[in-house]
Amino acid sequence: MCRFLVYKGRNPILLSDLILNPTHSILTQSYDCRLRLDFRRPHNGDGFGIGYYTSLSLSPEPCIFTSTTPAWNCVNLARLARKTTSNLVFAHVRATTTGALSESNCHPFSYHSIMFMHNGHIANFQGIKRKIVAGLRDEYFLMVEGSTDSEWALALFLDTLHSLGVDPKFAPADGFGHQKLREAMLGTIARLNGIFQETGTTEPSLLNFAATDGHSVVCTRYVSSRNDEAASLYFSSGTRFHEYREGGFYRMERHDRGQDLVMVASEPLTFEREDWVTVPTNSVLTINKQTVLIHPIKDQYYQSDPSYRRSMKFAEEKGQVGRGPGDNPREDSTDFVTEASQLPAVVDSVT
Repeated sequence: MCRFLVYKGRNPILLSDLILNPTHSILTQSYDCRLRLDFRRPHNGDGFGIGYYTSLSLSPEPCIFTSTTPAWNCVNLARLARKTTSNLVFAHVRATTTGALSESNCHPFSYHSIMFMHNGHIANFQGIKRKIVAGLRDEYFLMVEGSTDSEWALALFLDTLHSLGVDPKFAPADGFGHQKLREAMLGTIARLNGIFQETGTTEPSLLNFAATDGHSVVCTRYVSSRNDEAASLYFSSGTRFHEYREGGFYRMERHDRGQDLVMVASEPLTFEREDWVTVPTNSVLTINKQTVLIHPIKDQYYQSDPSYRRSMKFAEEKGQVGRGPGDNPREDSTDFVTEASQLPAVVDSVT
């Protein structure tokens, strides 16, 4: 399937320090995907996209560069990344499951100030697409340019945000607010689950979404199943992400309990075990300024027992999860986990 990366920082970062230089950068993940166990198609070479925000004096809308060229073979990506900085960056490398190879199907997608991307798949998409479309306002139906399930998920997200009393075309100067974005994301997942039930779709959907209005970020790690594991997702936060040794060896520094930057990634960008924390399955992660909030999604697929071990078989078959860097091989194949007591974040609950 795909891989994505989110960066949000108090200070801008040079894009090459995110997408080119680290030992396991998202560019590297386009051809060397360590947590992808789908050996039939081990590459994410069906195009890529980079989205980032510039000065508000220019526009509140993100600048997006997409291409169907594999990320590892795009010289323009390297040229731009070495000369571009931003405080908020989305990056995505694609392995297509739904939709043709075209720039209109490359993530991230955007609508005015909102940016959106997806890692996973919507089960039985061709069978439920009419149901998704039928529930949309005309303006969100008409904004879809490609043929991916992911862009229709964006349309559903925008329609849900609209239903909460805000117009996605006109964001306030400080954005819609992290609570409103989180509510819209949870509503989007709930609407999809309703369609799955209505159509008798029983195959799990892998719904790792990321959305931002240029100020707050909301990400999900979610699978529509009580027993199966979701696609992998990690985050890292601290005061500085830098190269401490030549050759792409980066690490996250933490000088105090404050956080100056946060990254969320399908796979860790480095092999520094202590830098990365697994996002819990079926949860929503919100970045408000540089504070990370993690909420469990308490719906019909919620597991209240923290010791319950979900099966990784489905996600592994989809090439979406495996062991993290530094883990020892085990038969029960668990994610790379940092203890909750070490989380530099606020963990709360939501229903």
